[in-house]
Formats: sequence, C-alpha cells, structure tokens
Amino acid sequence: MRIVHHVSLILLGFASGLTCNPHAVSAEGAGASLSSPVGPPWRPGYERPPVIDVHAHISSTALDRLGQVMDDSGLRTMTNMSGGVVGRTAERSVEASTRFGGERLVHFVNVDWRLRHREGFGAYMARALEHAVTRYGFKGLKISKALGLAVTDAQGRRLPVDWPELAPLFDKAGELGVPVSIHTGDPKAFWDPVTPDNERYAELKVHPRWSFHGPEFPSREQLLAERDRLVARHPKTTFILVHFGNNPEDLDYVDALLKRHPNAVIDTAARVPEIGRHPPDEVRDFFIRHKARILFGTDLGLTADHIMLGSSGEQEPSFDDVKPFYDAHWRFFEGNERGIAHPTPIQGDWTVDAINLPEDVLDYLYWKNAARILKLDAPTPAAPGGPGATGG
Repeated sequence: MRIVHHVSLILLGFASGLTCNPHAVSAEGAGASLSSPVGPPWRPGYERPPVIDVHAHISSTALDRLGQVMDDSGLRTMTNMSGGVVGRTAERSVEASTRFGGERLVHFVNVDWRLRHREGFGAYMARALEHAVTRYGFKGLKISKALGLAVTDAQGRRLPVDWPELAPLFDKAGELGVPVSIHTGDPKAFWDPVTPDNERYAELKVHPRWSFHGPEFPSREQLLAERDRLVARHPKTTFILVHFGNNPEDLDYVDALLKRHPNAVIDTAARVPEIGRHPPDEVRDFFIRHKARILFGTDLGLTADHIMLGSSGEQEPSFDDVKPFYDAHWRFFEGNERGIAHPTPIQGDWTVDAINLPEDVLDYLYWKNAARILKLDAPTPAAPGGPGATGG
C-alpha cells in the first residue's frame, strides 16, 4: 500500500529532535511595543507587545539565525515542536535552550514511535514525558500527523489517533499540567486528486508525499473524528489542535469544536491563507468570541542551511524573506485592508482580507494565551527604541 512509503518520511521526521520538519502565569502587564512609536502602516499608533510563536521547528544549528529572526520581528519566545525524544535527541534541545538563554527557546518533546510495538509503550512514553518536563523543563508534548496516517501495529495495520495504548501518556500530560500539541490530518485539498484543478496543486506537485488521495488512506473526516474522541476522553488535559484545528476551511466546525471541548485550544500556524478566505467580519467575530482559545503560531522551520515559511516550494526562501513572512501575519491580524497577500503564497493563489482585531484580542493571541498554557513569564517591557529587547 502507498501508505507504507509515507511511514519512513513521517516517522523519521517527527521522531528526530531539533530538525526542521517540512511540514500559570498572570495575564497582566503586557510588554511595551517593539514597533515604532507611530505604529505599523496598516495600524498607525498600535504598539505590538513581544510575541510568543507557539509553533515552529528549530534546529540546534540555527541558534544564531534564530536570534536575528526574533529580534527582527519582535518575538520574545519561540516554541520548538521538534524537541526530540528522551534518551536520544531531547538532550540536545536542553543544551540549545541553555545556550540560547532563558525562555527565548522552549521545546515540546516528541514520541519515539520506533518503540511502539513494545509492551507498555504508552506507560513508557508517559514516564519519558515526565522526565522531559520535570528534569529538562520541556513545555509540552507534540503528536505528529504520523499518528493516524503512518503509525502501524506489528501487523502493519494503521493505528488510529485515539489509540487506547496512549491513554497513560495523555493522562500524564494532564497530571503534569502541560499541553499536548496535536497535528491530525491536513488541508482538505490534500485528499483531492493531484491535478491542475486542485487548488493546492503547486504545493502537492513539489511534495507528492503530502497527498492522501486514494483508498489506502483514511478519510480526513475519520481522522478528525478520532482526534475529537481523544480530546473528549481526556478532559483534564489541554490539547492544542494545531493549524486551526486542521479544519480552517469550516469555521462552523471549529466553533462547535471549541464549544464542545473546553480543554481544547487552537493555533494559527500555516493557516492564515485558509482563515483569510472567509468573510472578514465572520473571522473577526470568531477571534473575539474565542479570544482565550487561539494562540499565534507560524510553522517556521529553521536550520543552519534551510528555511521553511509555513510551507515550502521549488525555490528556497532566503533569510531576507523571514521578516516579511511575519509582517504578513501582523498585517492580517492588525489591519483592515482587503485583498492582501497572505504569508505563504504556495498554499494558495488567492488573497485574504485583514480582520482588524481589537487590541485586547491581539494581546490574547500574541502572548497571553501562550503564557498561560505554557506557564511562561509575562513579557518583559522592551527598552525604549531597542529592537534587541526581545528576550524574556
């Protein structure tokens, strides 16, 4: 079956820490602005606080570049979803954070799927999570899309997202008070035939393994249903449903999802192109209604030699493209323009409409929700006129 060809790619990528993968604190006292006193051109007078990016993939070889990225775009914390597995690669993440300093770079630990056939795998991974959190200071657990799409049992059968064996792991996350960031499924178009009529054809042409069209794959609806059952079974555990619940095509679905599961939150990583296609007033109302449940993320990928800006195409972006990538996010969330470019052109040949969020909603999006869920310190006010004061 073609799904077998995905296994090595997906399992290897998400089990190797510190790789660029292709694919409770007080909420008071926001930091001072890192933008100019007059504010950005799309929102004159607005002072953006230091921002927490909750979704990135950062290599330990990229720390010098990462510092420049954060200073240029006013980021006070970067959250690495590829923190590695305990006993193999997570230790490099600890060393990287120590070198980088404070809470500027924090990590989520990954599951070692190579051990999935051993008896008591879920309990073993629960102990590994506890070790990562209590000894190494990891901030959460990341579950990749491999679960549900590529992880199989000893007989080669697909393991569902709500595989009961992992219950001890998810319960342990709740006990420790750390979130589970879970990627389930992918854009709706990835289940459609890979033809020029597919709106993500340019992206799928470059990444044919991202296509899940065909009877050998579970349906997207089945995967999301499995994930939603998982969230319901562990009400004491906070789940970050990445990529806007991985169904930004359907705002009503995501709205109902958040209402149904108070232990679920979502991030915006690599989904502004989809979010911005909806009527801006509807999107704005959604963000206001769920202001305490949405976290800012980008899916930035950074190594010493490569950059991923939410996705990737035939042409590698340059370092000079990173700040405009972040600026495109700010412009969408803060401004009120219509028909603007979105941050990741290869994700769709269309424009988006900015949503002009109120300042208090921007605070929740940019740092308050992440600080609460990741148990980070409130942002430190920046030195007047100093773009380098991004650390925390």
